[in-house]
Amino acid sequence: MTRLTLNRRRLLATGAAATALPLFSPSVLRAQTKVKVAGIHASPVENAWNSVLHAAMVSAAEEGVIEYTFSEGVSGTDYPRAMREYAEAGNVLIVGEAYAVEREARTVAADYPDTSFLLGSSGDAAGDNFGVFGTWNWEAAYLAGMLAGAMTETGTVGSVGAIPIPEVNMLINGFADGVKAVNPEAKHLVNFIGTFFDPPKAREAGLALIDGGADILFGERIGTADAAQEKGIKAIGSMIDYTPRYPETVFANALWSFRPLLDAALADATSGNPTGKNYTPLSLMKDGGNDINYVEGAAPAEAVAKMEEVRAAIKAGEFEVPRNFDEPK
Repeated sequence: MTRLTLNRRRLLATGAAATALPLFSPSVLRAQTKVKVAGIHASPVENAWNSVLHAAMVSAAEEGVIEYTFSEGVSGTDYPRAMREYAEAGNVLIVGEAYAVEREARTVAADYPDTSFLLGSSGDAAGDNFGVFGTWNWEAAYLAGMLAGAMTETGTVGSVGAIPIPEVNMLINGFADGVKAVNPEAKHLVNFIGTFFDPPKAREAGLALIDGGADILFGERIGTADAAQEKGIKAIGSMIDYTPRYPETVFANALWSFRPLLDAALADATSGNPTGKNYTPLSLMKDGGNDINYVEGAAPAEAVAKMEEVRAAIKAGEFEVPRNFDEPK
């Protein structure tokens, strides 16, 4: 386990924060002494999902709301130990992921009832202090799919995903549903790479989809855009804004912000309220938890206009993007 301080990766976090979605910060957090918060990242913080969490916590630290320390590249066998060490160090809130260590993480949380835990999980919250969240940027993925469905020339698009857990499935299904909404005859291919962080493997998975006829790729995993760039086709990013890195390739991004979830958990933890709840709904577009950005002129004007109508309807609560947690076929 590598222990790091806030100063490390400042450039990465600042860049991610610059592309973050609109945030809210409860005033109660502004008035109190900085709260000790720890992040435990199973992947490097360059990984898109972890970088969103990291950027939110770095931003809160730079605002003087929290004192933030973190570890990255923490293996499943070391994860419970890292949780215990950060709890023993007096952190009020510990943020991370429990996907590979659900049982062990819950055991640790039960042993430290005065410490709040907020972990990415496919399971339910537990007790008063084990909060969970999922990555709900499937609404933005749906909108990106609408653009892809209008733009594909081969009639085939593809998605590269990590592991078929519910949150990943919902995201890829959201993209596919958006494609089908404007192009019912379009074909959607999917490859999973079997891990959360392996850019070379994601590139290979993307190349296989291109060989199968896909001319637009949805990159649920980092590395997908490398395949698209190599073959001269378009791609869509997820979680963070990939367009600056791939300006000729990535024309849209299904962005996600962790800050609304972090602020809500901090407000609960510092007010003495139970944090054993599901914070995932704060990822909804209407709460600033996810949104789409896109390069103007990349998609046909008619497609953009239709997508923007749906986007406005989602934000107004007039349209609900279908939620499908099943593994994509």
